[in-house]
Amino acid sequence: MDLLNTLVDKGLRRELPTRDEALAVLATSDDDLLDVVAAAGKVRRHWFGRRVKLNYLVNLKSGLCPEDCSYCSQRLGSTAGILKYTWLKPDQASDAAAAGVAGGAKRVCLVASGRGPTDRDVDRVSETIKAIKDNNEGVEVCACLGLLSDGQAERLREAGADAYNHNLNTSEATYGEITTTHTYEDRVDTVQKAHAAGLSACSGLIAGMGETDEDLVDVVFSLRELDPDSVPVNFLIPFEGTPLGKEWNLTPQRCLRILAMTRFVCPDVEVRIAGGREVHLRTMQPLALHLANSIFLGDYLTSEGQAGKADLEMIADAGFEVEGTGQVTLPEHRAAGGCHDGGGVCGSDGGACGSGEEPQAAERHTGAEPRTDLVAVRRRGAGTDLAPNA
Repeated sequence: MDLLNTLVDKGLRRELPTRDEALAVLATSDDDLLDVVAAAGKVRRHWFGRRVKLNYLVNLKSGLCPEDCSYCSQRLGSTAGILKYTWLKPDQASDAAAAGVAGGAKRVCLVASGRGPTDRDVDRVSETIKAIKDNNEGVEVCACLGLLSDGQAERLREAGADAYNHNLNTSEATYGEITTTHTYEDRVDTVQKAHAAGLSACSGLIAGMGETDEDLVDVVFSLRELDPDSVPVNFLIPFEGTPLGKEWNLTPQRCLRILAMTRFVCPDVEVRIAGGREVHLRTMQPLALHLANSIFLGDYLTSEGQAGKADLEMIADAGFEVEGTGQVTLPEHRAAGGCHDGGGVCGSDGGACGSGEEPQAAERHTGAEPRTDLVAVRRRGAGTDLAPNA
């Protein structure tokens, strides 16, 4: 396909595809799917080889959130039967993190529900970061605490945080349909604060919320413009008791197309398969490793993932290798900090997002049969007396 050859060439040059090209990837047929995976795989291997970075989540504070994000089991008004607990102590969080590191995780992601941290919360998380780094040599720590106030990103950086995660989740045009208690602009502002403080910015999306192909392209192009170092691609886990609990819009094939489109638009960043891969990719997960160079190990915030041992076996069986703490994840030009120019589009020779044409009308995708049997509430690890899955 001429389209795929063009996209590979652009990916190897870090050149931005047009919007029409990105939309065309999402519109490819099942007959062409392996060709799409093979093409995006060339770009992935060019920048990241066959390495897979493992990340491990520690949910520092679960549930009890005042925000109304429709996709979230921890939201205000959620009746999902998730674990609910207040802040873990630094030693508890460090013990939880150690399990992930022992399983091969290179990065620990510290997450807390809520609108954003108070200054006291930042102090608490700073102590946790120090405890984790003191006990786990070479580990990276990413904080995900919600909307940041002025000066908080700098304090986290001084405490030893390496990165900060705050996802855009969906397109600016449809953001108000998903959340009303904060804005899309609030999220962009927090990613920019992380950048400015010298933290590695991590920001991604959630697919499967009833969005159109246009919405997916919009949010990935917006992410490219924000220039995070890592882009987690989440697939909605439809929790009963949330407004999106009946949204089952994804097939394994569509998930692979979304990952491929993300790789073509963001060729040299860490693309991470995040929440929902077991629910929606299922037995196609090994193919997704040809597109993404990073995954979460074990369980998620409020749901269970597949066994950590199975993750490691999948990576090995697919012919990939786990990235070690001594290896640098990002390509040299990004690891050196040369791409963060304060708002430009990294690697773009034009600086514009897309072709400049008016967006074409797109229909919402409908797809899979509900697989509620694959949605399991986390009952182990952080916040429990049971051993974590790592």
